[in-house]
Amino acid sequence: MKTAVPCYYHLDVEVSPERVGQVRRILAAHLRFWDLEDLVEPVCGGAEMLLKAIDQHATDKYTSIEMWWNGQHLITAVGGNDHNLRPDLDLRGCLTRIAAMSDGWGCCASDTGSKIIWFSRRARTGQREPLVPKAPSPNLREGLQTPREVPVTAVASPASGVQAVLEAVR
Repeated sequence: MKTAVPCYYHLDVEVSPERVGQVRRILAAHLRFWDLEDLVEPVCGGAEMLLKAIDQHATDKYTSIEMWWNGQHLITAVGGNDHNLRPDLDLRGCLTRIAAMSDGWGCCASDTGSKIIWFSRRARTGQREPLVPKAPSPNLREGLQTPREVPVTAVASPASGVQAVLEAVR
């Protein structure tokens, strides 16, 4: 079952070819720690694509990576400090692959003018436990004996008047 506790991770890194693999392993370790093993490959793959594209096209290599887990969705954001980077031109192929593998994605500018590219992945519902309590399974080891029938006349005493009532019913 997935953890419902919100989680957050932030990493500032100067992108270089050897750092891309290190960042991938760091993100994968956090996702495994959060018990999100099924999201490791798509999220780390998407972040790796963005970091490689930033390494190729950006002049300022300082980048921030953030991950938010809210119990249902994992949002990953990669923000570069390069004001001249044009995601629509420079990162078109990368953004196409991100759009294909994510549940949602987008690009926006921060207050400082840097670009932030984010994408989200949803934890699949087939891996969760149902919220409805399950009925207990029957215990087949020993069963209760059904009560044997006792004649009413043996239980009722003649002094109580029950005998007269039974005779009247017959």
